[in-house]
Amino acid sequence: MITAKTQARFIEWLSSDEMYQASKKWHSELSFIKDEQLFFDGLIKTYTLQLLDKNKFEKNKKSIAALDASQKRVDELLEIVKTHSNDLEILVDGINQPKEEASYKKEHKGLVLVISTFFIEYKNLKTDLFQIIKDILKEEKQRHLIDKK
Repeated sequence: MITAKTQARFIEWLSSDEMYQASKKWHSELSFIKDEQLFFDGLIKTYTLQLLDKNKFEKNKKSIAALDASQKRVDELLEIVKTHSNDLEILVDGINQPKEEASYKKEHKGLVLVISTFFIEYKNLKTDLFQIIKDILKEEKQRHLIDKK
């Protein structure tokens, strides 16, 4: 709770350059996440049969559904950040527009919270997906060792 309050005050003090840099960073990180999601899609396609294991199917299904939802959310956030960066002109055009500038800063503050939340949720999803793939690879290795004997 205290962090949110501090963050809100902090946003009011950010310069237009700092907000632009934050938007660029968000765009870069979201683009990387989009590429990472393609990697996970490839892994899912590679290990489809193992993911259908009856003992783990429900958990795997939830994680895969979360990945699909996350992919849609990344596309939405990329578009929002792109539009937000383009709207930065309001702050740097030299025209005094207090209402528009305040609105932009409020939007930026909201984006800070939305994107931070998304990054945390995605990190948890990524951890789950890696654990699923790690378990599959362990089982494959054990089967391979047993078959060798």
